[in-house]
Amino acid sequence: MEYQITDEWDETRWITVEQIYEQAFPLDGKKSRDIIRRMFEKRMCQLHTIAQGSEIVGMALTGIDKQADALLIDYLAVRTDVRGRGYGRLLLDRIKQWTRTAAGCKGIIVEVESEPTEENSRRVHFWEMNGFHLTAYVHQYIWVPEPYQAMYLNFDEMDRLPEDGIMLFRSITRFHEKAYRRK
Repeated sequence: MEYQITDEWDETRWITVEQIYEQAFPLDGKKSRDIIRRMFEKRMCQLHTIAQGSEIVGMALTGIDKQADALLIDYLAVRTDVRGRGYGRLLLDRIKQWTRTAAGCKGIIVEVESEPTEENSRRVHFWEMNGFHLTAYVHQYIWVPEPYQAMYLNFDEMDRLPEDGIMLFRSITRFHEKAYRRK
């Protein structure tokens, strides 16, 4: 497995990753290529990839909230044809290691759709199996119809992220607002 991370926009790499991104997030809940490119220009995100041989099989788009001292995972996806083989866990393990050591964060935050569907239940289960905790608070954005919940992972029990979903969504909202801002 080859893990790579970059905080620079790379059009060629994004074209490969975009296929995985589009497979996993086909509806309106994803950011456009232009918004993601601007996120890189603003130096507010990182692209993580994992490859088997020369083929990228998984990707994640993340950002650091310095105010919360946390990494936000905006998107994490594995190619449809190789799901269930442990690539998502391997990618997440590498992200955790990078977040803890290189980025020096105290934990990770992710948001998940909270509608009671089988797919959403599988996603929550994936995160829980990887050490994340689901918060009770359900957040409703004004720009997307589906409700969300925050999940978090602490690296150190003595230096924890808030367990309150409302507080975690402050970090998530800051990240999204900055991402969608033109400047």
